[in-house]
Amino acid sequence: MHPIVKPDGQLNDPYIWRREPLYKGMNGKYVERVYITPSETFIFKPLTNTDQYGTEVWVYEQILPYVPPVYPKMIARSSTSRPEYSWTLFEDLGQLEHTFHEEIAHALIVHIAAWHALPIDNFVQAPLRGPKPSAEAIRTELLQHEEQVRALLESLPIPRRLADRLFFNLRRESLPTSFVLSHGDLHLGNYALVNEQIKVLDWEHAHLNCRYWDLYHVIDLSHPLFPKTVTPMMRERLLDGYLLQVEQQSTYVHNHYFKQGYYLFSSMFSLWMLRLISNDIQKNNGTWPEEQLKEQLLETTMSFIQCAERL
Repeated sequence: MHPIVKPDGQLNDPYIWRREPLYKGMNGKYVERVYITPSETFIFKPLTNTDQYGTEVWVYEQILPYVPPVYPKMIARSSTSRPEYSWTLFEDLGQLEHTFHEEIAHALIVHIAAWHALPIDNFVQAPLRGPKPSAEAIRTELLQHEEQVRALLESLPIPRRLADRLFFNLRRESLPTSFVLSHGDLHLGNYALVNEQIKVLDWEHAHLNCRYWDLYHVIDLSHPLFPKTVTPMMRERLLDGYLLQVEQQSTYVHNHYFKQGYYLFSSMFSLWMLRLISNDIQKNNGTWPEEQLKEQLLETTMSFIQCAERL
């Protein structure tokens, strides 16, 4: 037990100079920067999603020792068996900038290729689960609701031929069945450049998935708080950078077919995201500002169009 945290998982204020909330988790608890003194800080992270109880600690202890040191150090953790009292304490990397730059994304992709190359035999039975449905479940959902999905696409500036092309490929093509270690939630808010080094945060969603999962999150996944712009040429360069790393690992991947598979995966995932974002806009429940959701919808639309054009 660390002295700044009480047995019930609450911060022990008499030991703390200042607290700075960083973000609120799904259960309403805040991840905070904790100042012990004006110059000594930690990141306090209570369990923000009960479904992920114990996962991040397990990943830190069982997986990350084999990964390049691109993650913040875990300083302390709770030993409780009660999820509501669970917490972890991490080193503070300082103020992070989550702005998309192709050079940073390329540097990150080098590390992604490294953890994708790890043997996964010891992780098959591990308590790992991603935050979103599997690719196969997403495809099934889109096909089952094709009429509603097409109606959504007709309300957006998306040519009908691209919808036809995607649904044709969803019925004809198979999705990847070969899995690697995946970070699971590698959106722009979960990595940053710190002192000229890539740092990757929030490993609680690490799990086994196809190679496209991490790549899509870095290149084409949108987020209402972290907008980005990716061009077709930029996407090609990032995919080429990944394939070069895989080739240097002496792993054979057919470049053309790999890219075609990525464009199908990305188009499918972006279409699924368009449904989610549209529903969030209609609900207007205040989770995200409506203007940011509309910008996210536009960004995802452009991603869908660019990738579907390559099918």
